[in-house]
Amino acid sequence: MRGDVVKNYQEENLSLSEIRDGVLEGKSIIYPTDTVYGLATSMDKIEYLEKIYIIKERSSDMPLIALVDNFDKIDKIAKVTPENKNTIEKLTNKFWPGPLTIVLEKKDLVPDIMTARKKTIGIRMPNHKLALDIIKFVGGILPTTSANISGEESPTSYEELSEKIKNRVDIIVNGGISPIAIPSTIVEISKENNITILREGSISKEDIEITLGKS
Repeated sequence: MRGDVVKNYQEENLSLSEIRDGVLEGKSIIYPTDTVYGLATSMDKIEYLEKIYIIKERSSDMPLIALVDNFDKIDKIAKVTPENKNTIEKLTNKFWPGPLTIVLEKKDLVPDIMTARKKTIGIRMPNHKLALDIIKFVGGILPTTSANISGEESPTSYEELSEKIKNRVDIIVNGGISPIAIPSTIVEISKENNITILREGSISKEDIEITLGKS
């Protein structure tokens, strides 16, 4: 099921509108972000999302995250409360776009399969123009996971993509090397504003605490 390889979406095989049409029809896509290459599809239908788990050989109890093109999408897919709003704004104003994933309670718009039936959703706005262009063209929210077969290293360049996963997807966007090449830091914020750092990536725990005035 090898698809189109886009070395430069402005000059080569597919335009952004063609990528959009493909993704919205349920095609799978590998595309670059600022951290690692992502594997994604539309969240419009359950069967589209199921295909991502099959491609990646991913357990159904492992959630995808939502990459978004702007701050406004947070309120569309997650519950922002008077208690946690200020914390969310501090972190996104400081670190978005960038390598920070914020985990919040999800809204009903988000399919349960996307969150492994958990009540929370991870959200990130990447600092990568091509990724943001793709996300914007498909509607501003793109369910994503790293573009590797489960158990493999997460690829930070087109050259690091395994032949196995490339042969399973419909669209591949070659965006060179991911500039950060380190997975994002993940911070969970409850409705009551309890804050937990689930994974420390390129943004340190100290950076988070300083931003929130806790250090």
